[in-house]
Amino acid sequence: MFVFRLVLLLTALALAGCTENSAPLPTVAQVDLTRYAGRWYEIARLPNFFQKEGGRAIAEYTAESDGSVKVRNTELRDGSTEKAVEGRATAVPGSGNARLQVRFGGFAALAPVPAEGNYWIIGLEPDYSVALVGTPDRKYLWLLARDSHLSPAIRDRHLADARRLGFPTEKILTAQLP
Repeated sequence: MFVFRLVLLLTALALAGCTENSAPLPTVAQVDLTRYAGRWYEIARLPNFFQKEGGRAIAEYTAESDGSVKVRNTELRDGSTEKAVEGRATAVPGSGNARLQVRFGGFAALAPVPAEGNYWIIGLEPDYSVALVGTPDRKYLWLLARDSHLSPAIRDRHLADARRLGFPTEKILTAQLP
């Protein structure tokens, strides 16, 4: 009986270790939110419940005078607008603006936002042309670019970084907007 319990315990621990990466998720050191503001095109992402599988998003960020960022995400499907949602992002103190708490309006406003933030900038090109954004639980990931077309080499480099950080990149959905 003891051996059975020991095998069961070891199996449970092994499976728990496979389901989630418990290593802390690093972010970039510093983000200038004024430079980060503007239009971003979704190049790749992990599947999630709030975006259609065939849809791709365009995010518009506007730096506000109070230090927050106005957020407008528009989901596109087959070249037409499907849905838009607006919200506001505030930087988590001490994060160098690399971790943001993003809150959306409507029913999404009911969702709790963790104190550590729900939008972590984990990769950023020096010229602010490409950003890799995820969540610390590694359930959500987006590769964003200022242009709707990103070279496969740059895309693959950022997705390799995401894989190294423990994101399930085998599930990635990729697309270039027209």
